Amino acid sequence: MAPRQLVMFEFLDGVEPDPDDDLAAPFHQLGGLAARAHLHAIGWQRPDPFARLEWNDETVFGPAPIWGDWRVGPGVTGAEMAVLERAETVLRSRLAAYGKGPERYGLIHADMRLANLLIDGGNTRLIDFDDCGSGWFMYDFAAGISFMEDHQQVPALREAWLDGYQRVRRLSPADIVEIDSFVLMRRMALLAWAGSHAHTDQARAVAPHYASGSAALAEAYLGRFPAC
Repeated sequence: MAPRQLVMFEFLDGVEPDPDDDLAAPFHQLGGLAARAHLHAIGWQRPDPFARLEWNDETVFGPAPIWGDWRVGPGVTGAEMAVLERAETVLRSRLAAYGKGPERYGLIHADMRLANLLIDGGNTRLIDFDDCGSGWFMYDFAAGISFMEDHQQVPALREAWLDGYQRVRRLSPADIVEIDSFVLMRRMALLAWAGSHAHTDQARAVAPHYASGSAALAEAYLGRFPAC
């Protein structure tokens, strides 16, 4: 392996959680962490210049997506493509209406998934800020359930995360409703990632089922938010 450069601040104790662990308590803490981070972002004066990634519908679905085109993700067939394209259209329309006001869009971690959490007793710690950039605040929940969006725990994790979040920062009904849009957007971004990072263990692990699972999520999304 070629030499790599690392930046190290301090050692943190803890272990990466497993999707089948009871994650309600860690996600409650994670919601509070996200809310505090978002409050800081809202009040923070950005330096000039300041250049970070943007995580939004244009950088996921536009002509130059960060992780590539989801259509060339592993296992995407004509059937999956049709439903995902319909969902993309509805999703982008909804997010355009939702908007990018400063109370909804700003600096986010963008990768609060299990691989970037350390559980140490009753404490949840967050690591790996390399994807930190601008995006919708509720995208941080979507990133938190990366690669497990259809896991049976997700509804409970969503409630735990929201409860932890709103103990620190209140959300509007629109913020909560659009979480489904961010979950699907993240899922489709990861479908693209699995195609552009096919050499990785994670991509190989999800390749057999991720496209069909994504289409199922899209069908459920369209059932809740049919095209106008």
